[in-house]
Amino acid sequence: MPGPEASVPTASGPSVVALGGGHGLAAALAAWRPLAGELTAVVTVADDGGSSGRIRREMPVLPPGDLRMALAALAGDEPRTREMATLLQHRLGGSGVLAGHPVGNLVLTGLTEMHGGDAVRALDTLADLLGARGRVLPMADVPLDLVAIVDTVDPDDPQRSRHIRGQVAIAASPDRVRSIRVTPADPPVHPDVLAAIARADVVSLGPGSWYTSVLPHLLVPRLRAALAASSAQVVVVLNLEPQAGETDDFSPEQHLRVLQDHLQGVPLHTVIADADAVVDRRGLLSAVQGCGATLVLAPVAAADGPPRHDPELLTGALASALRGAPGAGAR
Repeated sequence: MPGPEASVPTASGPSVVALGGGHGLAAALAAWRPLAGELTAVVTVADDGGSSGRIRREMPVLPPGDLRMALAALAGDEPRTREMATLLQHRLGGSGVLAGHPVGNLVLTGLTEMHGGDAVRALDTLADLLGARGRVLPMADVPLDLVAIVDTVDPDDPQRSRHIRGQVAIAASPDRVRSIRVTPADPPVHPDVLAAIARADVVSLGPGSWYTSVLPHLLVPRLRAALAASSAQVVVVLNLEPQAGETDDFSPEQHLRVLQDHLQGVPLHTVIADADAVVDRRGLLSAVQGCGATLVLAPVAAADGPPRHDPELLTGALASALRGAPGAGAR
């Protein structure tokens, strides 16, 4: 599949809103950059681990880690802005109180303080310094917590289930997630997020941690209502493999069925899956058609290293989705 034809967004390209968090969203943003005329990342704010967890426990700010990663993914291509992006991703060493903090988390937190707690203004300021090829917005204006009900194998537990609170605890649990919710249940959403979705030509979900980065966007009532009312093409990029602790042993069609259970009126138009990651093509095609969507099967995995999406290959698959061209497995 051919790679992208341009290294920067095209003025005539679609308006794209990419939902997610962490490395998955960063991969999606890298793939959308050559295609989008306008690109907005809407980022989860439920992280409670590592540097982000330490900061949100000590200060009344959004957890900055996933927001920082999205900004770095959108940084301009000039040497100075790339160097700035590298600095923001750099983790401080040593053994003191600052050890382990990425520089960008501290910068975002400082900018938010400078702007009187206005996280969106802080993000826009840092995006300008980075020459960002898009905008980064939080999915909610307040930090969120995730609460999951998981199945247990404890023979002494008559309910065969338990509640787990927190993104890190959910991701690390050996028990399978049965359902998940956010708290507060109806958080405020910045008007700019809703406006971006309203004018979007395309909305993308995934790849990423299914229960802790992808599905939370569908659990925020105002976000879900905006997505349901949007006329945008909704594209889902499936993961390359199950994630330990969240989706152990999940097939691609199981990922899709869990997503479908959370759509609640949000349309689904296109599903992109890696051709080599799908064992049962007929089963996945049936699940996709059951959602009223089109399947694009394409090679989108990097050739070496741990499983990850190759940005150029994913750009090609997204371009195919925008053209409405089916993948090999969709026939």
